[in-house]
Amino acid sequence: MAVSTLDVAALAASRRRRGRRTRIVVGILAGSVLTLLLLSVMLGDTIYSPLDVVGVAVGADVDGAFTIGTLRMPRAVMAMLAGFAFGIAGVTTQRLLRNPLASPDIIGITAGASAAAVFGILVLRWSGASVALLALVVGLLTAGIILAVSVGSAASARIILVGIGIGAMLDAVVGWLLLRASSFDVPTAMRWLSGSLNGMRWDDVIWLVVALALFAPLLLVLSTRLPQLELGDAAAIGLGVRASRVRLLLLLGAVALSAVATSATGPIAFVAFLAGPIAARMTGPGSRSILPAGLTGATLVLLCDLLGQHAFDLRFPVGIITGIIGAPYLLLLLMRQSRTGGSL
Repeated sequence: MAVSTLDVAALAASRRRRGRRTRIVVGILAGSVLTLLLLSVMLGDTIYSPLDVVGVAVGADVDGAFTIGTLRMPRAVMAMLAGFAFGIAGVTTQRLLRNPLASPDIIGITAGASAAAVFGILVLRWSGASVALLALVVGLLTAGIILAVSVGSAASARIILVGIGIGAMLDAVVGWLLLRASSFDVPTAMRWLSGSLNGMRWDDVIWLVVALALFAPLLLVLSTRLPQLELGDAAAIGLGVRASRVRLLLLLGAVALSAVATSATGPIAFVAFLAGPIAARMTGPGSRSILPAGLTGATLVLLCDLLGQHAFDLRFPVGIITGIIGAPYLLLLLMRQSRTGGSL
């Protein structure tokens, strides 16, 4: 009995330490996001002071109000929100499938949203909410097809390989759409496909805000069930979790967020893939919250956009910078799994 009491006390102390560490990491990441958000609005051909930015944010009439409020703020806010959406969507699918490769941009869900958005832009001449809705529907449909084709096996490797195959087919569809499009429309589509924040307006931001308001709370609340789901369906059900229902809701929320974010900014490469593992390194094993991954995603997009705009002689879309960072990590992960004999 004494041993059991000591074990319970040790477990409770461990949980308190993990919770305290997670709260510290969340605080640091939130501060980083706010700092990078402020820098994104301040820096440019004309540098504005923090007081100017705050003044515009509260509605004051200050010098540079148009540049700050109409040109820079929507871009910075979109970078923050899209990064947050990609981050929590990526870590949710990775933990659901128990594989670091199982992020929406790796398993083809983002490719479905991309193909739909390019079709809407080039063929249907849609924009704004129509493109976002089309990308959402096709993203959900793509996820459904991946799961349907993978039926009969709960192994994440099968789902990942099926997703990669479907993603390759959808990338071919995007290539075909670009080939048949007018030469005047191709540059617009290519800028979107590279993952670009150029030309963002408040109207574009609103739809992502709506998606986050609908689906982010769902993922944040249900993420507390992920540790049980990671033990397997039988164990989760034994612990009182409605495994099928919770998994479906988590997958729906993750796909919806990644699809809407992709329709707004284009496929910003590897953010969904990187955010979860980076956050896990900071919070340590056993963390239940997916909030650190969302803040890590926001930090990545804001930082990479700043680098793409100001660190080089030429200006690069944010997706180019995240791709440069993410591709080596993917190769290292595959090499490490190959050396250890692990599967996908």
